Amino acid sequence: MMLNQHDIKSMDQLSRVKLINSVVGYKSANLIGTVDAEGNENLSIVSSVIHLGSSPALIGFISRPHSVERHTLENIISSGYYTINAVSADIALQAHQTSARYEKNQSEFDMVGLCAQYDPDFPAPFVQQSRLKMGMRLVERITIAANQTELVIGEIDRLWLAQKAMMPDGYVDIESLDLVTISGLDSYHSTQRLHRLSYAKPDKVVYPLTLEGEPSSWQAIEQHKAQKGSLD
Repeated sequence: MMLNQHDIKSMDQLSRVKLINSVVGYKSANLIGTVDAEGNENLSIVSSVIHLGSSPALIGFISRPHSVERHTLENIISSGYYTINAVSADIALQAHQTSARYEKNQSEFDMVGLCAQYDPDFPAPFVQQSRLKMGMRLVERITIAANQTELVIGEIDRLWLAQKAMMPDGYVDIESLDLVTISGLDSYHSTQRLHRLSYAKPDKVVYPLTLEGEPSSWQAIEQHKAQKGSLD
């Protein structure tokens, strides 16, 4: 099956939205937590969180065009702070329900049965049930000219995760936290790791690593040496 640009543009809007959201594959599932100056809390699920850099630690996500009320975006602009809370399998249903269009004075935390958690030194609410959460400080907003969506860029101010998920080399084993992914708009998935692999270089063959970032076995090391020798 092949669809050209005319075919895609000719689809009804809902079908086109579902198609284009699906073809990019699996995306992380996160809840953005904010609060306005009057204390109205907001919580919204997003599937567009992306890594933008490690020094400084920048994370971005996409907000739809600010042509109508966007409580999450408006709260971030006004306060300069927000949280990103990873969705695990046990809260996936509640997380999805936050996509409903609640009124500004209705807290999605209350509406879907999740608990707001505050750090005394941080103004935005975290999701208590989340197993991986980040406190973010707004750094930059970029309006994408092609469709007026907004790229919201923040720097990680603080980070919480279970100790068991942090490997000695800094790698976070998100699978141990039972986090879910999203495909399309409404399909949630669990994951199964295939490998951690060694750093790729032009003159070396990759080999499996343990979760801790070490060669998975002496056999792997010897195989790597043998394969490297055949490349020399």
